[in-house]
Amino acid sequence: MSAYHLPIMREEVVAGLSLKPNGVYLDCTVGGAGHSRAILEAEPTARLIALDKDGDAIEEARRQLAPYRDRVLLHRTDFKNFRSVLEEENVEALDGFLIDLGISSHQIDDEARGFAYRFDEAPLDMRMDLRAGLTAETVVNEYEEADLRRIFREYGEESFAGPIAHRIVLSREKKRIKTAGELRVLVEGGIPARLRSAACARKVFQAIRIEVNGELEGLKECVQSLLRSLKSGGRGCILTFHSLEDRIVKDVFRELSADCTCPKNFPVCVCGKKKEIEIITKKPLTATQEEVEQNSRSKSAKLRIARKI
Repeated sequence: MSAYHLPIMREEVVAGLSLKPNGVYLDCTVGGAGHSRAILEAEPTARLIALDKDGDAIEEARRQLAPYRDRVLLHRTDFKNFRSVLEEENVEALDGFLIDLGISSHQIDDEARGFAYRFDEAPLDMRMDLRAGLTAETVVNEYEEADLRRIFREYGEESFAGPIAHRIVLSREKKRIKTAGELRVLVEGGIPARLRSAACARKVFQAIRIEVNGELEGLKECVQSLLRSLKSGGRGCILTFHSLEDRIVKDVFRELSADCTCPKNFPVCVCGKKKEIEIITKKPLTATQEEVEQNSRSKSAKLRIARKI
């Protein structure tokens, strides 16, 4: 298995996809190709389209999936562009797809990428796609205080968004904030001493990362479109790692699994809504205790699975 990134709930994902002979599957976020490799190993006739906007991930996937190159198509792009990829590859419908919305271990552990608050000298970058223009440094130093406060509150669910944003603005008036260590100190200073911990900067770093990469923008529409791109009986597996993205996925599942929404006192249906999916996981699957002990980053993961009707 690749040291680049440990695939979370690997067996549960493969089982959840209910792989079919000669099926066409889409790995929306290939990362270190752990899930992709598991799919190709489990079903020797499956074909796979794998996407990622991180160039490092695509190169690692190319290495990991070399033994299966005749059954794999790699594309460096955001998974929200999946429709154009399917058109390019002349794929009309999918037998299954996986979205792993977590940040990869490689991205976190690579100091130069600037995702982790534990690396003091790491540059404030946080781009998953190094071709993109917006960086964490730009957000921290150039966004208005009100916008920083909103991002920290909405994307990080940070209770002390106001004081933290204010400290950042005061500090950058003296000099530009350039490193993860500088930002972490400012975040810690905006949190009451009794509530500080080694991980108290996590929420703000998460919020900035989400903003830099536009992680929640268009996610609802993309999940809807992916589910509607499945063949009848096809399955979608989605791994989420924080409440914001999980809520979006949960709402889409609920919406597409609902039948007529007319008021109960209507004698006949006038809305015309039909149930499109069956939710396989009434409650999301979580990592086993054994997996959490082996990979602490799996602790917050939730796996939701749906089947196209």
